[in-house]
Amino acid sequence: MSLLEVNNLALSFAGLHVIKALDFNVEEGSIASLIGPNGAGKTSIFNCLTGFYKPTAGEIVFNGKSITRRKPHKITRLGMARTFQNLRLFKSMTVLENVMSGMHCRSSAGPIGAIFRTDFQQKEEARINEFCETCLDFVGLLEAKDRVASNLAYGDQRRVEWARALATQPKLLLLDEPAAGLNHDEKQQLIELINRIRDQLNITIFLIEHDMGLVMKVSEKITVIDYGEKIAQGNAEEIQNNQKVIEAYLGKEEDEIV
Repeated sequence: MSLLEVNNLALSFAGLHVIKALDFNVEEGSIASLIGPNGAGKTSIFNCLTGFYKPTAGEIVFNGKSITRRKPHKITRLGMARTFQNLRLFKSMTVLENVMSGMHCRSSAGPIGAIFRTDFQQKEEARINEFCETCLDFVGLLEAKDRVASNLAYGDQRRVEWARALATQPKLLLLDEPAAGLNHDEKQQLIELINRIRDQLNITIFLIEHDMGLVMKVSEKITVIDYGEKIAQGNAEEIQNNQKVIEAYLGKEEDEIV
């Protein structure tokens, strides 16, 4: 069953066609990847999926509902979360506060409750605090919850972002180049974390990534785009042996993919 369906998606800026008649789907419970050369339109696709860009044409269906022109916070509330290629933490806030900010879409106490510290508001805050600590524990950062986010190592700041995304309680998690800037050991930990998120939390994962070793190890389905168009889709073996993919993206590095 498809959790995400993209049909005939197109995006243009001032006559420049960034995405062209794109079709693909992500199966519920799967780990899927989107790859392509720099400038192929990958992040633009993520921006369309999450409401930051409005498509020129086409339709995006998530969990049976059209989200083509919904606002980002409404898409998040429906169960789609993302991380970004560049870190977007509140660096002067603590690790726990950063993760708690991800639950804004799930809170119901209004400004009056916050001002007067009503019983309902205090109970909800305690619930949010507890859940966010659970998210931090899942990514291995619970002991750092009271540290200022900017004082963490880069790899740990990445994990704060993942914990914040998990705090939104997503059905689908979009990861935009999660391995960027990570060393070898951190990438191995990332592979384990991606599999644990899917297997233990039942969250479908869709990622953009340039590290082909990581993509081939974790992905059950890979969509390849070039100049905004889909040129291939399949499993790791099929993508590795696809001549269009080799010519457009992998080139001479094809033998280095493991």
